[in-house]
Amino acid sequence: MNLSGLKINFLGDSITEGVGVSCSEHIFLNLLAAEYGFTARNYGVSGSRIANQLNPGNPDDRMERCFVKRVHDMDPDADVIIVFGGTNDFGHGDAPLGTPEDRTMNTYYGACHCLCSDLIAKYPNAEIVIMTPLHRTNEMNPRGDGWKARDYGVLSTYVDILKEVATEYSLPILDLWSVSGIQPRIEAHRIAYMPDGLHPCDAGHRRIANRLAAFLQNL
Repeated sequence: MNLSGLKINFLGDSITEGVGVSCSEHIFLNLLAAEYGFTARNYGVSGSRIANQLNPGNPDDRMERCFVKRVHDMDPDADVIIVFGGTNDFGHGDAPLGTPEDRTMNTYYGACHCLCSDLIAKYPNAEIVIMTPLHRTNEMNPRGDGWKARDYGVLSTYVDILKEVATEYSLPILDLWSVSGIQPRIEAHRIAYMPDGLHPCDAGHRRIANRLAAFLQNL
């Protein structure tokens, strides 16, 4: 894919919004836009999840608008849509995992289905790419950030469900879980790429940008 001149919508959470970088120019999508000459539209919202939050702290908070709801907020003329989420569903989402048959935004399985089908319906001629969550330091805690009342699943469970659903819709998957080169449970990686164990720094965003550029150019 030749990226020059394209309009690309990026739907994501705090990593897409740019938490952790020194300035907005170092967000992975802005790095790529400057290098390859496309228009990058940032629809990242810190704290937001793919699935609906069943018991939101403040229903009017923008983070409570899940990815599925925000599909309809994005500009309709995109050539490419990049989806990068799921880590907050693991961290503090209260939607149950659900089952592969679910088609509601109130379970994680169902929300992944709704997200894929709604994106295809709105952008039938666009390239839609799903990026899996990155590793994070607490990824083995089945209660995410620790406040969940019961075990929901470790982060890899959320990654696997997202990949399973995207594959069902034949959407290209950039598996950052496997190929980002960022594993903050390794001290050297945490220091270099993800100091807080969750949000990549400038160097981490550069790694994401490099992986995404190669992936898109090969589509």
